[in-house]
Amino acid sequence: MVEGRSCLAPRLFASSCQPDSHWSFMSFKRSTTKHPQNDCQPLKYIKVSDSLQVAGQQSDDDRAGHSSDSDPLIDAIGRDMSLNCIIRCSRSDYGSVASLNKSFRSLIRSGEIYKLRRQRGVIEHWVYFSCHLLEWEAFDPIRRRWMHLPRMPSNDCFMCSDKESLAVGTELLVFGKEVMSHVIYRYSILTNSWSSGMTMNAPRCLFGSASRGAIAILAGGCDSQGNILSSAEMYNSETQKWETLPSMNKPRKMCSAVFMDGKFYVVGGIGGSETKLLTCGEEYDLETKKWTEIPNMSPGRSGAARENEMPAAAEAPPLVAVVNDELYAAVDMEVRKYDKERKSWFRVGTLPERAVSMNGWGLAFRACGDRLIVIGGPRTHGEGFIELNSWVPSEGPPQWDMLAQKHSVNFVYNCAVMGC
Repeated sequence: MVEGRSCLAPRLFASSCQPDSHWSFMSFKRSTTKHPQNDCQPLKYIKVSDSLQVAGQQSDDDRAGHSSDSDPLIDAIGRDMSLNCIIRCSRSDYGSVASLNKSFRSLIRSGEIYKLRRQRGVIEHWVYFSCHLLEWEAFDPIRRRWMHLPRMPSNDCFMCSDKESLAVGTELLVFGKEVMSHVIYRYSILTNSWSSGMTMNAPRCLFGSASRGAIAILAGGCDSQGNILSSAEMYNSETQKWETLPSMNKPRKMCSAVFMDGKFYVVGGIGGSETKLLTCGEEYDLETKKWTEIPNMSPGRSGAARENEMPAAAEAPPLVAVVNDELYAAVDMEVRKYDKERKSWFRVGTLPERAVSMNGWGLAFRACGDRLIVIGGPRTHGEGFIELNSWVPSEGPPQWDMLAQKHSVNFVYNCAVMGC
């Protein structure tokens, strides 16, 4: 049973001249099921003067709102110990923390606390997904509650275009297309609002992407003329700037990507002069800045696609995810794992019974911290459900835990996991 509630969240994002008594509401639904304990590891005592290195120049607004290092925050214990306490709080509580006074509000709004969390290895993963064209929701798997994001800016052409999503740092990026150009919309958890993101050096769609901390890499895809690309770019969410990387060995679109063992991998996709399915993958070493082709890295086509000889573009990009530097894939109703030594895939078990899709479309398969998340559900006669199931990979076949369920007449269009 799921009940509707409203979460009273402070209006962190007003100017500093506004009274702190102004509030805004973020609606969510809370499950009545019991949630697992948050097993945070003990933190070492940190010194603020040694902990924060900010790249680039801050804006005047950021400097005006940034907490001073001399501000004790909590007088009785001092600033350093105050920060150690706040880092240990769930980010679900940061709205309440920010409502205490302007110093706490600027600490949260500036993003300083998230940089400190990342440096100390304190990360919470939330799932962001869209079942409606301009509407996004977030799900907190620890407290098992839903949250509604503000509605995205409306644009008829953007609504009808192919869209990709990516979570990096404290941002959710949604890529789409307007009449004559590509566009990026950026949602920030610091401001709880959408804005137009920075344009890529080589705008594209249908690319593979993955993030690690404050950086993300995008590779392949199509340009505005439909040409398949081999180029790649890296995005830094702290500076909001793009850096062009060396190009892949093969151009490809509708591919997937992951970070694993400190390297970036592109898996599968469509490419070549005849736009055929690619079974190879490519590895990008961030230190040597070189690409290496890996044969047979794609988990393969679904049985229905093979039997019906469906065109390559009719099937979704490979559903892949990495947990603890191990690569997993969802194919048909199976979970497969990649053997790095043998460079081959083997079956480990099945997906949740009610996790249905159409040739891979409408189903989300993501890594969420130390667990795999599957988002999907059954639909009949115009009705349906979205179910979130999780499994912490271990020896033996998957044992799925259903975290939440809600009514939805639509499939999952886009999904991303933000860890911060």
